Amino acid sequence: MKKSLLDCKFPEALKTMTDTELELLCYEIRSFLIEKVAKTGGHLASNLGVVELAVALHRVFDSPKDKIIWDVGHQAYVHKILTGRADKFDSLRQLDGISGFPKSEESEHDVYNTGHSSTSISAASGFAAARDLTGDDYNVVAVIGDGALTGGLAYEALNNIGDSNSRMIVLLNDNGMSISANTGSVSKHLRRLRMSKKYIDFKKQVKKTIKGIPSVGEGIFQGIEHIRDTVKFAIVDGAIFEALGFKYIGPINGHDVFDVMEALQLAKDFDGPVLIHAITEKGKGYKNAEINPNKFHGIGPFNPMTGAELKPASITYSKIFSKKLIQLAEKNPKIVAVCAAMTDGTGLDKFAARYPDRTFDVGIAEAHAVTFAAGMARGGLHPVVAVYSAFLQRAYDNIIEDVCLQKLPVVFAIDRAGIVGNDGETHHGLFDLSYLLHIPGLTVLAPKDGAELAAMLEYAFSLDAPCAIRYPRGSSPDFSSSEAFESFASLSNYDNYGTFGTFGTFGNSESDGKPPVFEPGKAQQLIEGTDAEIWAVGKMVETGIEAVRILKSHGYRAGLVNVASLKPFDEEKFLKAADNYKKIITLEDNVAEGGFGEKIAALLQKHSKTKTGLLALAWPDRFIEHGAGDLLFERYRLDPEGVAERIREFIERKA
Repeated sequence: MKKSLLDCKFPEALKTMTDTELELLCYEIRSFLIEKVAKTGGHLASNLGVVELAVALHRVFDSPKDKIIWDVGHQAYVHKILTGRADKFDSLRQLDGISGFPKSEESEHDVYNTGHSSTSISAASGFAAARDLTGDDYNVVAVIGDGALTGGLAYEALNNIGDSNSRMIVLLNDNGMSISANTGSVSKHLRRLRMSKKYIDFKKQVKKTIKGIPSVGEGIFQGIEHIRDTVKFAIVDGAIFEALGFKYIGPINGHDVFDVMEALQLAKDFDGPVLIHAITEKGKGYKNAEINPNKFHGIGPFNPMTGAELKPASITYSKIFSKKLIQLAEKNPKIVAVCAAMTDGTGLDKFAARYPDRTFDVGIAEAHAVTFAAGMARGGLHPVVAVYSAFLQRAYDNIIEDVCLQKLPVVFAIDRAGIVGNDGETHHGLFDLSYLLHIPGLTVLAPKDGAELAAMLEYAFSLDAPCAIRYPRGSSPDFSSSEAFESFASLSNYDNYGTFGTFGTFGNSESDGKPPVFEPGKAQQLIEGTDAEIWAVGKMVETGIEAVRILKSHGYRAGLVNVASLKPFDEEKFLKAADNYKKIITLEDNVAEGGFGEKIAALLQKHSKTKTGLLALAWPDRFIEHGAGDLLFERYRLDPEGVAERIREFIERKA
């Protein structure tokens, strides 16, 4: 006898389970998720909210023949359990373990790789078109949340599908949330639909009464469909899905597995596009997540009894950004903040609490966020767009056309730049330097620590031009302490590295004679060397310091320069270094292609510095897997030990 329903062979076992077993399975899955995610961390609240939806989907449809596409994909843990991967959950989001997102390389049931929002309907429509053209016969289901439905791509797809009348299903998981609470007219429309009990009761009664007429009931019911739809629009204001050509089913209780199964079966039998509107609760079944779904959207390892995270809170770059922005906004009423459904994640929550009228959450719509900010800048305001690096990719054209081409004073606060760890390929911010450095008129900065970030933010708002500041996930090192000063002094004869206050200043030195935290367009010499010099960008300065220390233990003296300003770049200082050193190393948390190292290589070529050897250390030309950040840096020899070893090999190379 099996100890648990989770020991069954899935997804086949779902087809023969009794109603009681299906209900027990949902309970067991929730307990399993809480237990496992408490150990590994991950996206808990969103997965607790889709348990019944996932069970019903795999009961009604035959995966992988039928295609189930999960939007964003952070809520696909239950899908993974139901497709035979429960025994792998101890490795969830760990290096070489299973991903926290759908990955076709991992299972044939993950028919489409996702990680960013609002893509599932477009992908599903592509599957449906391919099926129709090739003569196949399978079902296509896109599962999308109401938060993802704020993304413009979702509406482009809905419009296209309604026009094509292709047979497919959109399952709308409506929990009133994306990551933070949803805003906007779409959210309000869905709220009206959720509250439209009059229409739901009316529909049920009409169906029951008319179909009950002997012999002719079914025909009459089909014949008055147009009248029924007219009544629907009279009762439910703005039922936009049917206006777009979809058959609308709902709202239904997304936590009643039998209601969901019935709706899916109805949709499956319909010859055309269907949208099922399911109401769910994010964090369902775990009181801590129900009370605080934002916290449990993406959480590190935690105590399942109390919900408290096991790792103590630290001073992160996001918190420093938040504090400094509030300070600046107190003095400058033109400063406004824009984000794309990431108020908490980007640190704007406290700014929003202080200045609700100056905070604009536009939903999961990064392209709109950038152009919206451009419009505000044209209107005389000074906006900051706070966004994760990987998500800013979605607004590349808008950065160029709407901001930089018009030379508008928009500040891009680019959080999670570089490796982000366990979320993996879709979330690493490894491309921003490559797609920003070549844009004319855009200032590009990268702080080595929180004090420098604060100074850069102050500088960015002093500009009458676009500026991008990229900074990493996690805690900021403290280079302002006396211990840090002594550490530098032990590595170098350079003694002008002063101690800086937590929020420092840029520009002129302070009255105490200490150098400024940040000087626009200047590279900062941290350590003097003789054998080679490292030019490090942003967080890699900390790696460079440790690499210099390791090299010193092997008898090599390497210099270290902090490249805080990538554009404008301190060409003069670099060209002097190229004359003084035979070996120069660049160090960045970005892909090599198009990054800082390639910029330096081009500069050496331009000035015919052919005798200067260059070692560009960056991430290779591939998508970097998920896993703890320190392990990934170690694997790719970008940790201090790996960097020091590669520099030694470079110095000792005869050719």
